[in-house]
Amino acid sequence: MSNRYQELLDLVGEAEEDFDKFYNNGVKAAGTRVRKVMQELKKKAQDIRVEIQDIKKNEL
Repeated sequence: MSNRYQELLDLVGEAEEDFDKFYNNGVKAAGTRVRKVMQELKKKAQDIRVEIQDIKKNEL
């Protein structure tokens, strides 16, 4: 597996406890932390998309 995939897994794992705290216990601060991680995931996903496009362009 690629290092990029592991980075995504690490971000999701980082937020697991806060997801539980927010959705099951109603802890609003945990919701803020979840939103922060989701924004990081969004940015990381976009970076990966661009990297994949660059690799594909250079192979042709």
